[in-house]
Amino acid sequence: MELIINGDSRSVTDVATVADLLVQFKLEQKILVIELNREIVERTDYDTTQLHEGDRIEIVHFVGGG
Repeated sequence: MELIINGDSRSVTDVATVADLLVQFKLEQKILVIELNREIVERTDYDTTQLHEGDRIEIVHFVGGG
């Protein structure tokens, strides 16, 4: 399946949900904000939010510093 992730076209396999995508990219333990087609996905919905061909996903993670 082709997805647009952070502005880049990416081909992914074995990915059906947002949670699957995060596991594939080894991000499941990170504090993130996920936007799917311009809508924020609640963390509690990652397991049930289905992905489809051509979806646009923005993944934002927080970086600490001082």
